[in-house]
Amino acid sequence: MKLTAIGTAGSFPGPYSAASCYLIETDEASPTRIVLDLGSGALSPLQRAVDTDSLSAIVLSHLHPDHCMDVTGLYVKHCYDPKFFNGNVSDTGTIRTRTSIYAPPGAQERLSRAYYTDPGKSPIADEGDHADLSHAFEFFDIDHGTSHQIGSLKVESFLVDHPVEAYALRITDANGSVITYSGDSDECDNLVEAARGADIFLCEAAFQEDRDTARGIHLTGKRAGRVAQAADVKSLVLTHIPSWTDCSIVRGEAAREYRGPIELAKPETSWTV
Repeated sequence: MKLTAIGTAGSFPGPYSAASCYLIETDEASPTRIVLDLGSGALSPLQRAVDTDSLSAIVLSHLHPDHCMDVTGLYVKHCYDPKFFNGNVSDTGTIRTRTSIYAPPGAQERLSRAYYTDPGKSPIADEGDHADLSHAFEFFDIDHGTSHQIGSLKVESFLVDHPVEAYALRITDANGSVITYSGDSDECDNLVEAARGADIFLCEAAFQEDRDTARGIHLTGKRAGRVAQAADVKSLVLTHIPSWTDCSIVRGEAAREYRGPIELAKPETSWTV
């Protein structure tokens, strides 16, 4: 199982990275390819890493724009490719197999609203596209404790502490290797359980100790390290660090709590388990 960082910036696209997006691929004759989150700006680098027509599924940890908004761009790519689009804006023609999206409840409605624009005074308003994204995607709800089999990968979701419904994701391959992605979360018991014994714990660390005192939103490096140590993970990869947060500070905070190897996620970096 291979993990590739596509977008690692926290909260919005930074000067050197798109927002949250990660690709997981299996090494099989017919590989399983899952995208974890597809945040603002991430569709561009994702296309450099993989043929998006070959994706097995997209899994969204939550519905903040920096984790899901480029689904709307993928919808356009999926529907209006000349191989499929017949030239009529009210009919997307022959539709390829829909891509599965696993996400918190309300994702289809949320993303459809983001994509749809009222035609207003358009002289051809009756010919407009009123798509609800179902042309391109099939949506499935995730919930705390649910498990979905996507190809050869099992994806389990754990409700975590964040101002909106958000999930940590635990991905297990056929050999029992585990990658856990925190999504956005503060320190909580469910995050520890999601990461328990993971080979790679891909964990956000957007906040700094003593500077960011709000709780229930994001982890600091210290709290990310504390979760990693409690979960006995084999390695910790820190991500979702916004441009105003010093990476070396949060890494140092984590290192004082977690005794295993620590890396900072950077776009196009890959790890294999």
